[in-house]
Amino acid sequence: MAEGRVSPRSRFYHGHYETYCYLPLYVFCGRHLLLARQRRADVAGSDGAIEELARIIAQIRRAWPRVRIIPRGDSGFCNEPMMCWCEANHVDYVFGLARNSRLEAALVTQLAQAKALCLASGKPARVFRDFWYCTLSSWSRTRRVVGKAEHTLDGANPRFIVTSLKRTRAGDDARALYENLYCARGEAENRIGEQFETFADRASSATMAANQLRIWFSAMAYVLVDTLRRVGLPHTQFADAAA
Repeated sequence: MAEGRVSPRSRFYHGHYETYCYLPLYVFCGRHLLLARQRRADVAGSDGAIEELARIIAQIRRAWPRVRIIPRGDSGFCNEPMMCWCEANHVDYVFGLARNSRLEAALVTQLAQAKALCLASGKPARVFRDFWYCTLSSWSRTRRVVGKAEHTLDGANPRFIVTSLKRTRAGDDARALYENLYCARGEAENRIGEQFETFADRASSATMAANQLRIWFSAMAYVLVDTLRRVGLPHTQFADAAA
């Protein structure tokens, strides 16, 4: 989200952030910034994501035709058009899935187990379940869902992801899929935060084109800083220094 100095000519109120802002779209591969696109705030969180994903993946596959690509995103990207596009183009995905009463009902046993473990140890506990799920109307097919039944000292905290990845022959890989693959998406959140350290939130121009140019300047600054850390300072105390 880019807020703060927002042009009054094109600003829109965003209910989630409770402010007037823009809603930029970023794509990262690890620390590598692949996309920085400025958008108005009166659009869905996934607006334009399929077109950008198709363009980026086509470019990657031209250079590395056999590379495996797995897009990750929060529940704002979990919708039928996005998942169908990935499935039709042989692209696996892992997306957050907004919880509801049906999903929570599927974790009743695991939530009880997690609560018992938490009360016994005095520490947060997690139990995972891997199952098949389909919405009542918005999905065209049944898909694999991993549920995290977590209980902390503050109470139950169930979370869900949906994925096209197949179960491994080794057995239950639900925990690894959630904790190692999906949760690693948090690193991208840190990289997005670094965009604002390079002034990506300075969106005060009167036109979208000008504000897009501003976000590109910020992206260029990030790439320079990240390249310096990665190439010039990999074995120093500054290898993970912020901008």
